[in-house]
Amino acid sequence: MSSWMFRGLRKGRVTTAFPWKPPESVPVWTTRPVWKGEGEVSCPADAIKEHRVDIGRCISCGYCSSAYEPNGSVDLSIVNGKERIFARSYHVYLFDAGTCGSCNLEIKSLTNPVYDMNRLGIFFASTPKHADAILVSGIMAEGMREPLKRAVEALPEPRLVFAIGACAISGGILGKAITEVVDADVIVPGCPPNPFTILNALLKSRGDS
Repeated sequence: MSSWMFRGLRKGRVTTAFPWKPPESVPVWTTRPVWKGEGEVSCPADAIKEHRVDIGRCISCGYCSSAYEPNGSVDLSIVNGKERIFARSYHVYLFDAGTCGSCNLEIKSLTNPVYDMNRLGIFFASTPKHADAILVSGIMAEGMREPLKRAVEALPEPRLVFAIGACAISGGILGKAITEVVDADVIVPGCPPNPFTILNALLKSRGDS
């Protein structure tokens, strides 16, 4: 008998109780840095102005750790559009506009036994034609401008566009934001965003909170 089966029997249930209970643990670098009142830093992403952090530019480099500390919250997303029609069945399409791969790994981890987004009625679609929302990650690579436009146009109405991660939101330190090509209904900060942050944004975008 396979060893994974014995491990499963020993471990028991591994799926998180989120969103009904707070996350069990969250890596500190994936939450918003807040000013703790001491020290000055030089931010390579130019994300800090007058002791305020632009979370859409923050690349989680840790250079500011002497002057800032994480607040521990995964509720970082900005939702400018909600579609309650997706409450029972929500299909999302992942579009890579030019990533290092980190955001994609966090997004795809939502299907593993810990996060299990399927239990919440959220599923990946294999084509934008069958999706309700498009999750765009990475900087706006020149060669992906037209494919991104076509992918968004292929989504049936109503639809939602997500900008996932600092690169998609602001271009980070590498390039340009995806908002130069398409409007984003949902902004999900992080470099990369924590899976809980992404899941929280998906739930908020369909009116769960």
